[in-house]
Amino acid sequence: MTLSFMLVHGPAQARDTISIIGSSTVYPFATVVAEKFGKTTHFKTPKIESTGSGGGFKLFCGGVGTNYPDITNASRAVKSSELRRCATNGVKDIVEIKIGYDGIVLANSRKATPLKLTRRDIFLALAKDVPDPTGSGKLIPNPYKTWKDVNPSLPATPIEVLGPPPTSGTRDAFVELAMEGGGKTFPFIKAMKKNDKKSYKKLCHTIREDGAYIEAGENDNLIVQKLQSNPSAVGIFGFSFLDQNNDVIQGSTIEGQGPTFEAIAEGKYPISRPLFFYVKKAHVDVIPGIREYLTEFTSEKAWGPEGYLSDKGMIPMPDPERNKYRTIAADLKTIEM
Repeated sequence: MTLSFMLVHGPAQARDTISIIGSSTVYPFATVVAEKFGKTTHFKTPKIESTGSGGGFKLFCGGVGTNYPDITNASRAVKSSELRRCATNGVKDIVEIKIGYDGIVLANSRKATPLKLTRRDIFLALAKDVPDPTGSGKLIPNPYKTWKDVNPSLPATPIEVLGPPPTSGTRDAFVELAMEGGGKTFPFIKAMKKNDKKSYKKLCHTIREDGAYIEAGENDNLIVQKLQSNPSAVGIFGFSFLDQNNDVIQGSTIEGQGPTFEAIAEGKYPISRPLFFYVKKAHVDVIPGIREYLTEFTSEKAWGPEGYLSDKGMIPMPDPERNKYRTIAADLKTIEM
């Protein structure tokens, strides 16, 4: 127990329940682990809140002590700016644990035609500025109203996409993998990456704000419900939500590859990303059960190929990666600040 922790909070005030926040994508996986942990040990079931990856890091990096979370879930790696914020607030020993992989899905209702998209289609449908379709080589405000405007092979339904807000790790991964992947298919945009990286990133990562893209908050289940009531809409979320609702929604193919467990595991699906959680080492021997929670999460029965997390739609890491991060969790090996 750190001296500052003792002075500020005192042992009498110590929490007896692990506090976890962060990614809405990791939330269902962490919840399953927490429930198993609560049932099979003498510790209380951890309290988990879905705040989005960015919101989670903001709270996690706020300080050390029982008023601050112990663990934050993330659907992207921590940013250097977030590590600086942590360090400024005295959060200096952080353990990074990768837990598996996930695919980002563009899904619509099973009542609608399934979409066959490319990353170029996604960029043209959702970027704030796009290449002039007349071929002038200039960028213009996005003129596209329907999917058919973007690509004649797509249906003539309005572009109406329900997706995550800027605080979401899913949003970060989506703009990096899908939007940037599509932007790079234009040679003059690809050239910008070398010549003017700042403008390139702004172009590829800025989503249109004219109503075609609707920020749907951090509640992915709400997006699924909205897709059911509006068959012309498309939703963006993690593969696990498609996996759990595939009786009512369907995933779009991306460059001919459907979002399946196998395709994501083999690296064939173009829009996939790693998932993480981060642990505040200063809290480990103060808040009861953190070490044991890490042991449960990194057990083969949880995150292994036949584990209960893969039943929920998480894609397990290969054996060497699981062994690496299990050791990091056991040794509480911290990341370089």
